[in-house]
Amino acid sequence: MLSSRQRMNMSFNSFHLVNTYGAFGSIGRIRREVVIEGTDDDQLSDQTVWREYEFKGKPGGPRRLPRQWAPYHLRLDWLMWFAAISPGYAQPWLRPFLQRLLRNDRPTLRLLRHNPFPDAPPRFVRAQLYQYRFTTPAELRRDRAWWHRALVGGYAPPMTLSTPTTTN
Repeated sequence: MLSSRQRMNMSFNSFHLVNTYGAFGSIGRIRREVVIEGTDDDQLSDQTVWREYEFKGKPGGPRRLPRQWAPYHLRLDWLMWFAAISPGYAQPWLRPFLQRLLRNDRPTLRLLRHNPFPDAPPRFVRAQLYQYRFTTPAELRRDRAWWHRALVGGYAPPMTLSTPTTTN
């Protein structure tokens, strides 16, 4: 498993501190994230205000400090990362997850950091895809934001509990 990019590992071998194990052959240079939003508006319009669900570990709001959860593994956050990389990956579980948010399902909400609808469930939920990058030191000082994010587009259209289920 030795490659030219891993030669430095050889200098640590005698200390038995690190190894060349890796779950991924490579990590992409572009970070995309699926952001889940809800609204309690009865009708959708250009004026609809969408509120974001916050996850425990994955990037979300630009001003939120990046988290470190080692040695824990936040499974849902990890699944959301894969969903952003490959939309087909999320097909079996994303819709049921969104339906649980529409019910304010307590066990599901415990997997999240913040529920923007603590008193009553949202009427609609949707998922948007964003591209993230770390801000530069100058941007961090100026904007107090750790991330810069740009909307790529819709990921899952707005749905309600009465939205018909499609089958494949």
